[in-house]
Amino acid sequence: MPTLRLILGDQLTPTLASLNGLTKNDTILMMEVKAEGTYVPHHPQKIILILSAMRQFAASLSAQGYNIRYIRLDDPANTHTFAGEITRAVQEISPTRVLATFPGEHRVLESLQSLQSTLPVPLEILEDTRFLSTPQEFAEWATGRKQLRMEYFYREQRRKTGFLLTAAGEPEGGEWNYDADNREPYKEGPLGLPPYPTITEGADTTRVVAEVKALVATHFPAHFGAAEPFLWATTRTGALQVLEHFITHRLPNFGRYQDAMVTGGDFMFHSLISPYLNIGLLTAQEVCTVAETAYRAGRAPLAATEGFIRQILGWREYVRGLYWYKMPAYATLNYFNATRPLPAFFWDESKTDMHCMKEAIGTTRRNAYAHHIQRLMVIGNFALLAGLSVKEVTDWYLSVYADAFEWVELPNTLGMALFADGGIIASKPYAAGGRYIHKMSDYCTTCRYNPTESTGPTACPFSTLYWDFMLRNYEQLKTNPRLGPILAQVRTMPEKRRIEIQTQSESFLTSLNP
Repeated sequence: MPTLRLILGDQLTPTLASLNGLTKNDTILMMEVKAEGTYVPHHPQKIILILSAMRQFAASLSAQGYNIRYIRLDDPANTHTFAGEITRAVQEISPTRVLATFPGEHRVLESLQSLQSTLPVPLEILEDTRFLSTPQEFAEWATGRKQLRMEYFYREQRRKTGFLLTAAGEPEGGEWNYDADNREPYKEGPLGLPPYPTITEGADTTRVVAEVKALVATHFPAHFGAAEPFLWATTRTGALQVLEHFITHRLPNFGRYQDAMVTGGDFMFHSLISPYLNIGLLTAQEVCTVAETAYRAGRAPLAATEGFIRQILGWREYVRGLYWYKMPAYATLNYFNATRPLPAFFWDESKTDMHCMKEAIGTTRRNAYAHHIQRLMVIGNFALLAGLSVKEVTDWYLSVYADAFEWVELPNTLGMALFADGGIIASKPYAAGGRYIHKMSDYCTTCRYNPTESTGPTACPFSTLYWDFMLRNYEQLKTNPRLGPILAQVRTMPEKRRIEIQTQSESFLTSLNP
C-alpha cells in the first residue's frame, strides 16, 4: 500500500528521513506554495533559489523512477497552502499514511500537527537526521543550566562527533576556540579578494532557473531585492563546486578576516554555502569533514578551520536547539521594549548617507546575502542602538537573506543582534559605536561622518546612538558585569554631555523616514 512522503523546500536531501524506505509504489509530494513567498516578502533570489532547487531535486527523483506529485506555483488547482495540498493529495491518492520530516519553522510544525487530527490516515513527523544534534538532546543539555552559552554546547558537540580532536580526545592544538586569532581587518582592498566561485550546472539548470525567474517576476513583483545577477547554485553538483572553491581559495584566510569588511567586497573570504546547507543540498557532516580533511592535509590553518567548524557544529546546531527549546514564546521577547519603525533605507540604501549601512544593505539587495559581521555589527547593531521594532527587524532579516529560515534567523536576530531575549544567547548586547566599524572596515574613510565623534555636525550616528543606548537602558544594563567599564562612564558623565548626546540622538532618530 502506498505511502505519501512529504518534502519541503528546505529538505532537498536524498537521505531525508521521510524518504527512508522509499519504494516505487509510494508518492513523493512537493509543492510550490505562494503563501511561503509572501508571509514575509522574501527576496526574489531566495524564491528563485528554492523553487529552482526544488524542481531539479524532483526531476532527479523522477529520473530514478519514483512517483512525484509536484504542484507548481502556476498550477490552476494549487490551493497555495501546505495543509490544502496535503489534504488534496490524500484524497486523490488514498495512501495508508503520510510521512513528513520535522520542519524548520514552528508555524509549519503547527500546520502539520493540526493535520494529524484531521486527515483520515496517520501523519508521522520524523526527526530531521541531517543535523548533528536533536532538539531533545539540546533540551537535555539545557535543562537546569543558568546560562545557555554556545561555547559549552560546542565543546560537547566536538566530543560527540570527534571533529578536530586528537587521538587522546583532546582539542587539536590544545585549545577549543581560536577566535582570538580571527579578528584582523583586511587592508588590501577588494582587488585582493578571491573571485566568486565558477558554477557549472548545465543547460537543464539554465532552463529551469529562467522559467522560475519569469514566474517570480509575475507572482512576486514588488519584493525588495534584485533578481539579477543570480549567482547561486541550484543543484547539489553546483553546491559542491562552491564548497570546493571555499576550501581551496577562501578557507586559508577565512579565520583571519572573517570579521573584516571592505567597500565592494560583498563576499570577502566567506564560504557562501549557508543557503545550500539550509535547503539540504549540502549536509553539516560532509562540510565539517571536508574542512577538517583540508586542515589535516596542510591546506588550511587550524584557527581558520576551527572557526569555520565552530560556526556549523557549534553555532548552527546551537541556535536550532535553542529555537525549538524556547519557541513559541521566544518570538515574542522584547527586552528593551524596542518599537521604532524600520527606516525607509532598510528597503532602499540610497536613502541613507551612512556608508556602512549603504554597503551592508546594498549587498543584501544585490545578492540576498551579507556576511555575518555586516548582519550583526552593522545592520543589527544599528537596529539595536536605534531601538527598532523587534518584530519588524526579525521579519526583515527573514525576508531578505537566501539562507534565512526562522529556526536559524530568529535566534541570530532577536537574541544575538537585538538582545531582545535579555541575555539567553549573548552575555551582553552586541552594541558598538563607530570606532568598531572603523577598526574592522574601510567604510569610514569615505563616509561623511567621523566615527570618533558622538556630537556635532559630523558625529557618527553609531557613536551617538551607542551612548544614547547606554543612557536609555542603564537600569536594565547596570548589573551586567561585562559592561562595567562602559556603565561607569555613564554614571560619571556630566549632565551637559548627557543632554548633548540625547538631543543629537533624538534629532537623528526623528529624521528617519519610516
